[in-house]
Amino acid sequence: MDGTDPDNETLIEVRAHDSLSRIAASDWDACACPEVADGGAPVDPFTTHRFLLALEQSGSVGPGTGWQPRYLTAHKDGELIAAAPLYAKSHSQGEYIFDFNWAHAYENAGGRYYPKLQIAVPFTPVTGRRFLTRPGFEATGQAALVQGAVQIAAENEVSSLHVTFCDEAEVGSGTSMGLMHRSSQQYHWMNRGYETFDDFLASLSSRKRKTIRKERRTAQAFGGEIVALTGDDIQPEHWDDFWQFYQDTGLRKWGTPYLTRDFFRSVHESMRDDVLLVLAMRDGHPIAGALNFIGRDTLYGRYWGCVEHHPCLHFELCYYQAIDAAIARGQSRVEAGAQGEHKLARGYLPTETHSLHWIAEPGFARAIRQYLIAEAEAVEEEIEVLTAYGPFRRDTQEEHE
Repeated sequence: MDGTDPDNETLIEVRAHDSLSRIAASDWDACACPEVADGGAPVDPFTTHRFLLALEQSGSVGPGTGWQPRYLTAHKDGELIAAAPLYAKSHSQGEYIFDFNWAHAYENAGGRYYPKLQIAVPFTPVTGRRFLTRPGFEATGQAALVQGAVQIAAENEVSSLHVTFCDEAEVGSGTSMGLMHRSSQQYHWMNRGYETFDDFLASLSSRKRKTIRKERRTAQAFGGEIVALTGDDIQPEHWDDFWQFYQDTGLRKWGTPYLTRDFFRSVHESMRDDVLLVLAMRDGHPIAGALNFIGRDTLYGRYWGCVEHHPCLHFELCYYQAIDAAIARGQSRVEAGAQGEHKLARGYLPTETHSLHWIAEPGFARAIRQYLIAEAEAVEEEIEVLTAYGPFRRDTQEEHE
């Protein structure tokens, strides 16, 4: 399909691909993470070619998963200038911005909600750019990708297109092109220039500070040691143990784990420098673990699991060890995944997240638009209330609002 660059009328070609292996890693990453040219880490490890390819080649997405790749690329004068991780979806699992009610309403009215199109990182509720563009092609590339995705949706007569966990800048450009904005919220920890964990604790109310210290003592008394591994310190056998942890959590939370064992093998081969693996070791064997991915300025907590249950160990491995690591690395944020009001008492504050939506049926689109206006007001109020009841001392609370 073709489009036009509004600035100079140059033809932009948009293509859909059923495999990321058909797109050169250098071309994709020139759009997804151009900042790595300075030798540093990507801002967002989840939109890199290696992460998305690991999902595909491991069978975590593809036939039988309900996530069918349709990666979009935009080309100008033969050069790839923009890309987007687009998938055809036959369900709404693994998205974390939920549209189950929309699907029920659509189908109760006699429509067919699935398949739909989704621009997202599968199974990964992490905010980041979804319209990936080479520097200098931001407006042109985003416009081409949005127009291309909507055209594919219309030509294939699917119900809708969804862009989940996009960044705030994309909200403005997306809504200007007719997409509807939806607000949600997560809990993120923000580094206010802390040099140590005790500096962070000092910013909390006395009661919360005492609670966290007690939880850390309780967790660390489980009868072993806690280690944090990255890069070549992570051994292949560590993933055997973590796979057990992940399966335990996945079976309890989702019924069937989303990721395959081969995904973690691929991560070890191509991304272990992007990983922080926190393990609780007892008698030389891991009994619990938390998997984090390392961004340039953010530490992303993703998965946790255990084969033995010990009081407060979940809080220690997932939240406090992540804060320790972010402070040591000079990172400004920890994103600990979706949901979980229990994170509030541990210093993780409510933060707005964003998605964009296009609905084919005009009447249903009008209803959704009205719903989103009311929902956004409720989300804003909830964030305000929860922040006010956060764990920080009154004299530091305003810094976090």
